Formats: sequence, C-alpha cells, structure tokens
Amino acid sequence: MRKILVLSVLAALLHPQLNAQQLVSSSLNGARTQGQLIAQFQVPFLQYGAKYYKITYTSKDAKGQPDTLSGLIVVPDNATKVYPRLVYQHGTSSCKTCVPSRLGSPGGGEGDVGLIFAAMGYISFLPDYVGMGDGRGFQTYVHAATAASAALDMLRASEQWLMQNGYFSNEQLFITGYSQGGHAAMALHRAIELNPATGFEVTAAAHLSGPYSISGVMRDLILSPDAYFYPAYIPNTALGYQEVYGNLYNNLTDIFKPQYAPKIQEYYDGQISLTDLNQFLIQTLTAETGASIARRMLQDNVVAAVEANPNHPINLALRDNDVYRWKPLRPTRIFYCTADDQVPFRNSIVARDTMQALGAPNFQVSDVGPNLDHGGCVTPAITQTLIFFAGFQSITSGVGSPNPLENIQIAPNPASSVVRLSELPAGSSLRVLDWRGREVYRQQDLPQGQLEIPLQDLAKGVYFLHFSLPGAKQYIRTLVRG
Repeated sequence: MRKILVLSVLAALLHPQLNAQQLVSSSLNGARTQGQLIAQFQVPFLQYGAKYYKITYTSKDAKGQPDTLSGLIVVPDNATKVYPRLVYQHGTSSCKTCVPSRLGSPGGGEGDVGLIFAAMGYISFLPDYVGMGDGRGFQTYVHAATAASAALDMLRASEQWLMQNGYFSNEQLFITGYSQGGHAAMALHRAIELNPATGFEVTAAAHLSGPYSISGVMRDLILSPDAYFYPAYIPNTALGYQEVYGNLYNNLTDIFKPQYAPKIQEYYDGQISLTDLNQFLIQTLTAETGASIARRMLQDNVVAAVEANPNHPINLALRDNDVYRWKPLRPTRIFYCTADDQVPFRNSIVARDTMQALGAPNFQVSDVGPNLDHGGCVTPAITQTLIFFAGFQSITSGVGSPNPLENIQIAPNPASSVVRLSELPAGSSLRVLDWRGREVYRQQDLPQGQLEIPLQDLAKGVYFLHFSLPGAKQYIRTLVRG
C-alpha cells in the first residue's frame, strides 16, 4: 500500500512542468480540540481534534484558462498516523465567499462538515468550486466537468501541502457531498472511475440528496406549473452554464422577462446574495402571477422552444450535466429524503434505476428520512455516510516502515452476530472501544491467522478496533454492529 506520496511530490517539485496543479498558498485558519468538537456537534464518538487550512492552487476557470482556486483542508490534530483522504463537495452557496475555505468567518459554515470528517480520522478536502472563493468569474453552478476538475486539481496540489505540513495519507479515497455537492460528488466519482489516467482510485462514495438528473427531473421542475419556493436556482443555473457554454443568451432578457432580469444581474454582479434573489423572485412571481411558479419568470417563447426542441442549447446544456448514466464499480450509496422540498427525491430514484440496470455492484439507495425536507435531511444523510465509510476506513501509525497490521481483514462489516478477523500477525493485540471511547473488549497476543469475535453482547452502533504490535505500530478500523 502506498503510505505517502513522496516520490510523486518530489517529482512535481523538481519538474513542475510535469504537474499543472500546484499549491499556491496555505494558511492555518483555526483549530478545535476533540472536546470542543464533541460539544459543538454533540457527537460523542469523535476521535480527534482538527486543524483547518485555507489553500489556493492552480487549476482552470470556466473557459479552460489558467486560474487560482481555493479550498479547505481539515486534518486530525494527531500527525503521527496515516489517514485516508475524503473529498466533501459542498451545497449551494448564497454568495461567492460563502464557501468552506472561509471557515471561521461569515459564510464559511459548511466547512464545519470537514471538521466532523477530520475528527473521525479523515484528511478532508473541501473545494470551493470554479468561480467561487478565490476563483475568477461567476460560479459554474451544477456543471459536472468543472466540479470534478476543481476537486481533482485540489487533490493533486494537496500532495505538496501534505508533505510540507508533515501529514501522511494512504491510498484510500472517499467521496461525498450534499445537494449541489451530491451532484458534484457524483461527477467527481464518475470522472475518476471512467478515467484511470486521473491517478486516483475511489474506495467508497456516498451521494446525498443531489440533482443528478438535470435534464430530466430538474428540467421538469423548471417547467412545472406547480409552485416552487427556490426559484433562484433557475437563474443560478442559467448564469453558470452561460459561463461555460456561452450560447444560452446574449442578454438576460433573451431568457428572463424584463421585470426579473435586473435583480438577476445584480446577483451576477455580486451586489445581492442568492437568498436575496430568491426572496425577490418569490415575492414578484406571487404578486404578478398569483404563485411562485418558476417557469413564469421565463420568456414564453423560450419555454415553448425548450419544450418543443430536444436539441435547444438549453436542453443540450442540461443533458451535458446529467451525472447518473454510468455504472459505479466501487461501493456506492445514495441517500435521500422523500419530503425534500428543494431537490426532488426522484433524482435519486432515476439514478438508482439507471445504475442498477447497468449492473452496478455494491450499490444501494436509501430514504433516510421519509418526512424530512432538504434541510432536515442533512444530519441523517451524513450520519449514514459516516457509518457506511466506517466499514472501509483504515488508519495506521508507524510511518516509514511496513506495518503488517494493515493486512488484517475484517468481515463482515457491518456485522450482526460475529466478526471474523483474518491475516492477523503474530503478537498483535486488540482493544475495542465504543462510541464514547469506553473499552468493551480486549485481547492480548492474538492468534496468528484468524479469530472470530462474538458480538451478541454489544449494542448496535459504531465501534473502534485498535490493533497494536510491539514497537508502537498501530492500526485502527471502524466496525459497525448492525
């Protein structure tokens, strides 16, 4: 297993022309202790404190031109271990600077999710996206290709950051994201699996309440005669796609009726937030047409053309950003809530049916809150993601020399009545801790080879298996008792 990326980092430093993605700057924005994080999130089984850094790195803008993007890296506060990497793609932001890299200042709230993952033993990467944070221009909202490229380039540039800051990652890579980030996470997952040249391999992925079917479910929402109370997503998408494709309109009034265009322009110029625009659209649509029906802000001829012509530039742009028509090979989950009021849950059903028909292995789709709206779905979706990832997560210590504990196999995971350990090295020991950090099982001098541990006396939940060998070598795995 690759423990650290020293050779590739040295190659990049000695021959920068070989790697177009370079770290530009990094700054420590803050730190939280384990106790502070447990108090903040009310999650007793968080294992570490966390430090968080804003970084900038080279990538490309909406037009494919060189740019400097920003993002957040959050690391556990124990640098003596080797951790897996995790990319979290964030949800819709209300303003250009309302992004994870601003964690610790107004607008950086979703960066808190990175703290949770770091406290669970992941080196967490939260890109701000193209056109957001320090990026040039307007954001490429729900644009699959740039959502993937911003994350990939951040991962590449961060190899240099890890080396400079004394952190080590193994070859595991987890991908997740919520809402817009669910779409972005699926785009990243697809980009890696369909293009081995990226140099990365996904360990597991969880996509949460995302608009995966842009040309189907989301298009139907735009054209629906029903009231919708998040109409600002429509101009946000149009503005973002215009940045990329450049052929949707010449003037905003080509698409939007004149009474709506000025406020949309103000949002584009950064004079008002997306929340401000949404409130204006709801109020104006309701006052002028009787209800917040999103299609009524669009020019009638545009609606007619989009409905009649499948090859209209708008339809082509929407179709180009569907992210579900492929077969994920690595373990994948989609979590959603049926009562989602912003992103219809049918996105997840369409993705489920398509991916299952294509034969996706180790693939499940779950409703984690039938009565929860989009905001309420966040906590159960992320909780289920933590549990799902726990079955694969590997943390080791003893950097710089082989660690035979890494070969230990744990199955099944999740487990119900018994868990089987195999490939145990001679002389190893095991401690099992519950989510409060209390020891519930201990065994010294494990037999070489295999061992079965009964679980009937353990309550359902998350447990941490701490393996150790003389010489301070350790290996931590997470077990879910189902």
